[in-house]
Amino acid sequence: MGLTLAEKIISEHAGKTVHAGELVIAKVDVTAVQDGTGPLTVQEFKKLGKKELKDPARTILFIDHASPSPRKELSNSHMVLREFHKEYGAVLSDVGAGVCHQRLIESFVNPGEILVGADSHTCTSGALGAFATGMGSTDVAVAMALGKTWLKVPATYKVVVNGKFKPGICSKDLMLYLIGTIGADGATYKALEFCGETIENMSMSERFTLANMAVEAGAKCGLFVADEKTKEFLKAQGREDKYRQILPDSDAVYERVIEINAGVIPHMVSCPHTVDNTRPASELKDVKVNQVFVGTCTNGRIKDLRVVADILKGKTVNPDVRMLISPASKKVFQQALKEGLIDIFVDANAAILAPGCGPCVGVHAGILGDGEVCLATQNRNFQGRMGNTKGFIYLASPYVAGYTALRGYISAE
Repeated sequence: MGLTLAEKIISEHAGKTVHAGELVIAKVDVTAVQDGTGPLTVQEFKKLGKKELKDPARTILFIDHASPSPRKELSNSHMVLREFHKEYGAVLSDVGAGVCHQRLIESFVNPGEILVGADSHTCTSGALGAFATGMGSTDVAVAMALGKTWLKVPATYKVVVNGKFKPGICSKDLMLYLIGTIGADGATYKALEFCGETIENMSMSERFTLANMAVEAGAKCGLFVADEKTKEFLKAQGREDKYRQILPDSDAVYERVIEINAGVIPHMVSCPHTVDNTRPASELKDVKVNQVFVGTCTNGRIKDLRVVADILKGKTVNPDVRMLISPASKKVFQQALKEGLIDIFVDANAAILAPGCGPCVGVHAGILGDGEVCLATQNRNFQGRMGNTKGFIYLASPYVAGYTALRGYISAE
């Protein structure tokens, strides 16, 4: 019986052949926490009585969710991570460096590895061909101490996407279409293995968006076969030597196969207050917006910013709309500066935020007022996500975000 991509990677790290449903102990290559989950992880690690980390160079502490800190309590949490970094030698990614998931793909995770992070969107790194998954703070603390973790090998849904997108359609539309089809719990504790000609033709940026939102369908991870585009991406990050390709077996056993024709997908929007509450953007032109947010670990990469800049160039954001833009990392920010994208955004009256999570987590930098509506390129829109249970969040692609900012209502043209 052949192995899926998830089974292949976990088998390597468990030291034996494993199949879906088995409980295993597997070696962990990279561990990560952020400033929301990290202080608890640090506390639990110290309870273990370990004097050192298993691999300090691959234990990463990110300050990105409240970056820079808006409150003294969060500043104190940041201090915990900075002190742990100095005491144990873990790597610190501090204020302004960017969102943990973008930083992980840029600098820390490689094909065939296992990453566990105390954040649900850790699955973003699956686009590199790594088994990347979110876990609780205590589980990550154990992985930091021992260099291994326990998990149940997930069954796999094979998502086969063929055909060509219509103009302006991108992977965010595909993912919202998929989640709307199978539901927010439609792939609970499954691995989503993406393949097909559409996937093969996608940029790495688009693949990262799909992997990032795998958890929004309940999935344990989202996985892609590493290919030449992966190799090119790693080369650009100075890690070409880390490239390797792991393929699922031709006779791999999949619990479900989902086939999608890319050519039928419209501009999609997730409506409040669940990600699977999806509708075509064309049906939502009566929805006026107060804020448009472009950024996050889902759509804050340079390709996303280019899409928005192309739409905004020489134009001005609707006077009734606040437009916020946050590059996903310092590297993305610097590239946007070099290409003149930041000038375009500023000239259009958009506000530029420091690289980080920004208003996505509802802590700072764009919290909604009572009854206000935000269209965002982030990955979640549950009630209160942006800091106010009386706010309304719609999720869409950078393309829709750009036009919505100009029009003042949800639009893709």
